[in-house]
Amino acid sequence: MTEQLSLSLSAAERAELADLADATGRTPQELALAAVRQHLRAERARVGAEAERLAGRHAELLRRLGA
Repeated sequence: MTEQLSLSLSAAERAELADLADATGRTPQELALAAVRQHLRAERARVGAEAERLAGRHAELLRRLGA
């Protein structure tokens, strides 16, 4: 399922996005979607790594708790 998302950009941000889209042959929407996806992947990796670090650091406690 696809949902619409609306973003408020300043005039300068909108112009920069339009210029970049024009220069790369993509639409502003395609650029924004690519940026969101890239950010989500990076954050997912960062949070996953932190969760693994914490799980390793507290492995004994988690074992005792049955987790």
